[in-house]
Parts: sequence; structure tokens; C-alpha cells
Amino acid sequence: MTSIPTAPARRTGPGWWRSAVVYQVYPRSFADGNGDGIGDLRGIRDRLDHLQWLGVDVLWISPVYPSPMADNGYDVSDYHDVDPTYGTLEELDGLIADLHERGMKLVMDLVANHTSDEHPWFIDSSSSPESEKRDWYWWRDEPNNWGSFFSGPAWTYCEGRAAYYMHLFAKKQPDLNWENPEVRHAVYDILRWWLDRGVDGFRMDVINLISKDPELPEAPVMPGQKYGNMRQSVIDGPRVHEYLAEMHREVFDKYDRDLLLVGETGETTVEEGRKYTDPDRRELDMVLHYEHVEIDHGAFKWDVRPFDLGRLRERLAAWQTGLADAGWNSLYWDNHDQPRIVSRYGDDGRWRTESAKLLATVLHLQRGTPFVYQGDEIGMTNYPFVSIDEVDDVEGVNYYHEAVAAGEDPEDVMRSLRAMCRDNGRTPMQWDDGPGAGFTTGDPWLAINPNHTEINVAAQKDDPDSVLSHYRRLIRLRHEDPVVVDGDFTLLDDVHPQLFAFRRRHESGELVVLANFSSEEAELGDLAQECRGEVALGAEGGPVLAPWEARVYRR
Repeated sequence: MTSIPTAPARRTGPGWWRSAVVYQVYPRSFADGNGDGIGDLRGIRDRLDHLQWLGVDVLWISPVYPSPMADNGYDVSDYHDVDPTYGTLEELDGLIADLHERGMKLVMDLVANHTSDEHPWFIDSSSSPESEKRDWYWWRDEPNNWGSFFSGPAWTYCEGRAAYYMHLFAKKQPDLNWENPEVRHAVYDILRWWLDRGVDGFRMDVINLISKDPELPEAPVMPGQKYGNMRQSVIDGPRVHEYLAEMHREVFDKYDRDLLLVGETGETTVEEGRKYTDPDRRELDMVLHYEHVEIDHGAFKWDVRPFDLGRLRERLAAWQTGLADAGWNSLYWDNHDQPRIVSRYGDDGRWRTESAKLLATVLHLQRGTPFVYQGDEIGMTNYPFVSIDEVDDVEGVNYYHEAVAAGEDPEDVMRSLRAMCRDNGRTPMQWDDGPGAGFTTGDPWLAINPNHTEINVAAQKDDPDSVLSHYRRLIRLRHEDPVVVDGDFTLLDDVHPQLFAFRRRHESGELVVLANFSSEEAELGDLAQECRGEVALGAEGGPVLAPWEARVYRR
């Protein structure tokens, strides 16, 4: 076992983010600095030592803008301030300064596909058909048959306009009309305002939905569904690349410093991913796609299926090879919209520690920039929800009531929620084994996982065999070994029922990763010939991998 390093080494200059590690904080659940049970900016600033010790380079924070919190901040009512729940604009400026002093950067969440219905733009737009902002949102006298991503229809009637407005998500999240150049330039002004305050880039929420088919055609209705599936009219829409290129020209090209631009592009393809991230096109640096985190989805998200290693291996390899000569990959398992990966693709019982390490190893040693979501680094698990009354997430609550009303068994619906509900990734960060898990001295806004008494930062920090220590080693390896950043990717086996094996090769050497995705021993077979050279991570061993063992060879 290699020793735990003491400090990271960071790359700067153009393309600095290739060797960087990004850490995502969901502010509501990370650290509560004032004891009101809700995470805040003060709490984040108090925990920066943890991020620096871990070795991360970039902090991405989910929205802290003023919001009615219909979708926990992804419904913005003011893009130029901080919600009092989280603190003040001065405290955010202090966070930026604190990070820069430590040699780290801050990425803000940009939510520009939609606003809150309480944003002044929408209030104006909805007031009258003669409003100057009447075309800033999508309005129709009669709605089409589209359904919302959050269940129910994608249109809601507004008395003030005597018309329907589009909302691909919650009804309090009306979609902006990017066909209107005034809307685009208003968004660009927001970007400039934050960049001028010192922000180092943006993670752009559902950015591949900003361009819709302007004809708004009727959508096919899937069996058992009430509303039409609008995806073909909104995902990677007809002008999305044009809009992103314009955004780059109008905003980012004007700044003489290195920024990080990440787009959430759910349900996009490898081919579209190449377009988004090809540096010659000047759109984005990387995208957060969904293909590898939908392996356990059936016909839709709540149709939970068993984990399929073959599908995971195929999709990850497709993105590795597809973006090998143009663009760049993001590497992530969890975020605020995903359940905990160790409960999905790993074993959160007997083999929790081992499978959490394996999942980290497989992710961080691919070609791309890794994203660590708060709690990943200690192997946090899904929450044991029993009742819908324990669920806060608007998507999960809407689905439950719609499914039960349609005749589904409530316990079957809860079973799906326990597996897939977004609240699994939003339970408070587990810092120690105390009553508030070190997250708060008050009553937490969302229940803390009962297993925090065993799974927490304090219990793992001084343990060289812990998940936390393993993450630190992986981050150090990325910072120090050019193979991890610049090496190519080759899948070594595409049929083994238990193994994910791949090689990273660079002029400076190569790394071989062998990972057993099962609770049973795995015979390496022909791959045993790869067991040579120095063991960079893991334990020395022969032609058999133990349950959930990951071994990395350097040569």
C-alpha cells in the first residue's frame, strides 16, 4: 500500500482543467455554519481545509441565488445576489478569495434554460400580451401534448396572459425563449457580472435544452404514459451549438484568463458530445452526459433494472474512444441529481469500502476530468426511505402521487424512490458520528443517514485503508503521473462477466487497471499477463481478484 501524500501539485495555464479534480458541493447539505439546519456559505468556508487536504483543484457549488426553492435553487428569482438561506454576496466574495488564496478555483452553477416564475422577467412577461418581455418565454394559446420531466404536463395556464407557458421541469420553472436575442444577451450579461467578481467558470444546467424545435410539434406518447415524450424536440435542439458558440464569442473570449466551462447535456450522444467539446468549435470544455448513469434504468428512470456491467463498460469505452481525438471527457458517478453510486453499481453492505474504492479507481483513471460529489470520498450510501413523507425532492414527490393515482402499489413506488430518488444524494454530509453528523447543531432540513455513526470523515481521515485515503491517493496520482492525464485509453476485455479492465498508455509509461465488479472472486484468465510491473494502487496479487478488488499496475 502506498503512503498517503501530503500536498497536491497543480497544473496552470491553458487546459489546466485536464489535470484538475472538481469537487461539487450541494450547499444546502454540505455544512451548516449558523445552526439553522441548512447548509450555507459560512459552512463551506469552514470546511475548505478538507478540500485542500483532499487535493481538489476546483469547487463547483450548486445554485445559491435567491429562489423560492421549488427545486432547491434551480428555480432562480435573482441572478445577481445570494439567497439569505445561504448567506450574503459578501460571504460569496469571501469564498472566492479564500479559494484563490489556497490556489483553488470556483465554478458557479448557471441555470439559464429556465427561471423561477417569481423572477421579474417572468412576472413582466406574464402580465400582458403587450409586455416588452412577452416573448422572453414560450407562450401558446393552446398547449401541445408534451409532458414534463417532473411528471404531468409541460404547460400551465396563466390568467394574466390568458395563455399557457412551457416548463420542461416544475411549473414554477418556466422555460426561457432563447430564440429571442434579448434573452440570450441578458444571460450573457449575467455571466459577465459573475466573471467580473472573480468566478472561474460555470457548470451550465441542462444547457442542451435551451434550443427547442420552434414548431413545437406533438410528441409520441409512450405506452402507459399520458403525455407526449418531447425529447426529440428539445434535446440537442436545432440551434444549441449556434447559441453556445455565440456565448463563447460574446463573453468568454473577452476574458484574459483560463476558465472552466462545463455543460450538463443529459441524454446527448457521443457524436453531439464531440461537437460540444471540440476546442476548435469554441463551445464547452466538457459535458456531463447521462449514458453511464442510466445503466440501471428500464423504459424510464423509475423502472429500476439490475446493474449490467457489460452496458456500463460499453458506454464508458464509447465515450473514451469517441472523444479521443476531439474534445474531453468529464468523469463522474454522483451529483445532486443522482442516487449514491455505491448503492447502485457497488455493494453497500459487506463490500461497501471495497466497492467504493473500486468505483473511484475505475472512474479517476480514465481519460478526462474527475468530479467528486460531496460524500463520494467516504462512500456515502442511499438513504432508507420508508414513507413519501420523508421525501423532499419535487421530482420524486410528483412521481409518487402520479403513479399511485394511476393505480400502482404505493410500496412498489417507494421501492423505486429508495433506489432512484434524488434525495439520496442530498442527505447531509457526514462529517462525524455525532447527532448532527457534524453537519449541523440544529434540526437538519433533510434527515441524516443513520449510518453516519460508521461512515463519516472523522472515522476515515487517519485510516490509510479508508475510502477517503484512497480518494486522496487517486487525486495525487492524477496530479503527478502524466499517463493519467494524457495517456490514451484501450479496453482490454469487452466480454468478461465480472471485469472492467483497461490500459492507459503514454510516452512516459502505462497504467493497467483491473477491476472486479462483483462480490465473488474473479479469475483473470488471459488478463493475468497484465499483472506485471509496480502495483501503483491496490495490493500485490496473482491471477485472481478478490471481491470488489481493483488493482493498478504501472510500467
